[in-house]
Amino acid sequence: MKPQAPIGLGMIETQPLHEMVYERLRTALMSGQIAPGRKLTSRKLAKELGTSDMPVRSALLRLQTLRALDQLGNGSMILPAMTRDRFSDLMTARLVCEPAAARQAVKGLNRAGLLRLRQAAVALTAAAEDQDIDAYLLYNHAFKFGIYAACGSASLLFLIETLWLQVGPFLRQFSGQFDNDLRGILELDYHDDIVKRLEEGDGDRAADLLESDIRDGYTFLMQHGRFE
Repeated sequence: MKPQAPIGLGMIETQPLHEMVYERLRTALMSGQIAPGRKLTSRKLAKELGTSDMPVRSALLRLQTLRALDQLGNGSMILPAMTRDRFSDLMTARLVCEPAAARQAVKGLNRAGLLRLRQAAVALTAAAEDQDIDAYLLYNHAFKFGIYAACGSASLLFLIETLWLQVGPFLRQFSGQFDNDLRGILELDYHDDIVKRLEEGDGDRAADLLESDIRDGYTFLMQHGRFE
């Protein structure tokens, strides 16, 4: 009997467990779910994630090479403290990379992607009004990376992710200095205007607004944040 030709369904892709663990920890760091000074051990994280120790240890070592974690003498990892000079350096780099990604993203965003950005922008405002720092940090990450993921440059996206791995935890630390009062953040809110410009296909203006968003936040944190 002649073998039947394939239907054309394609193979189902599965993500290795160690990649899933890494992605989970990476997102937690970038979205400010873990504060600086927090000690991380592979054993405790593996228990929380419901995995074995090996994929967690592998993920922690990868994050260490990206300068997101420091290793202690007993083998556990810790989120490094943020100094004023280090924060300034990271934010200066963000001002180069992220507007460039926004400028390129206008060509890669479809209607569904723009709708998700609009929803994230609305959720950001609601989180600030509700004084919900957890939601605000999560939606801020979702909003920004909803743009950057559409830029079409894997290298640029990697650079931005590496910067966020280091600066994300500080945003969590900083938020606690003001008793979760997020009303000041609303005064620096460019999200709705950024979405509007992306919807219009104006990548240059969207990039300018995003640069203002980052620069104003940078200035505010340098003036009011407490550093090590």
